Amino acid sequence: MSPEQVGAKTLVVGIVNVGGYMAEAWIPTLTRALETGLDLAAGLHHRLADVSLLRETAARFGRTLHDVRQPKRTFGAGTGAKRSGLRLLTVGTDCIVGKKYTALALERALRARGVKADFRATGQTGILIAGRGVAVDAVIADFISGAAEWLSPDNEADHWDLIEGQGSLFHPAYAGVTLGLIHGSQPDALVLCHEPGRTHLLGLPYPVASLRKSIAANVAAARLTNSRARMVGISINTARLQPAQGAAIADAISQQTGLPCCDPIRDGAERIAEHLLAIDW
Repeated sequence: MSPEQVGAKTLVVGIVNVGGYMAEAWIPTLTRALETGLDLAAGLHHRLADVSLLRETAARFGRTLHDVRQPKRTFGAGTGAKRSGLRLLTVGTDCIVGKKYTALALERALRARGVKADFRATGQTGILIAGRGVAVDAVIADFISGAAEWLSPDNEADHWDLIEGQGSLFHPAYAGVTLGLIHGSQPDALVLCHEPGRTHLLGLPYPVASLRKSIAANVAAARLTNSRARMVGISINTARLQPAQGAAIADAISQQTGLPCCDPIRDGAERIAEHLLAIDW
């Protein structure tokens, strides 16, 4: 799917609910959208094309249904073979902490410095932004690492792929997707994304792991397929904090971890980008 395929006359179902299902209450509105001349795009596990009323209405009015979460090709199992080029993967202490935005901000910061860099989308929203990618949580489990390898293939030696992370190694529901993505991405660099003040994993009673534990676990997982993998920065989401509070927490995390820390929305990702480029890869 490209930006040209999803045109200006498209209604995007931007809701991402647990399980990726389509609520019955949405169907009348989506049907009216087709009848009034709009295409539909959605990133749900439940496909638009599987709803008979939507499929039949789209056919009757000549409209297109874009199910962006569904891979348009098959993938093989991961091989672990070394690929040329450089890769950075964003990982998280939990879900919904800013992994996608951090990867996009790093792409912007690196390109501003004349560095070859591309954002690699691994979720439905990232695909809608970039116009390309693969939603790895819709790939058969055995082939997640293979999909990640396909997404970030051989490239020029100084080119960075900025790969959008998914889930968290510590989340009981989504750790499998996270681990497959880590292994297939073979990241040289990792950035840990975190929301200060969040005490429990999204929707569950389990506590959020400490930064130290999260760094160690993600680096250990990454080194199974790339022995030189290292953490290069901490990205924090301070939306619930006042700017001064967020800045103080970022400074404290930098002192605690020895890594640059910033909120990419408030501060940009320049500090992490500069640190990344200062390393002799």
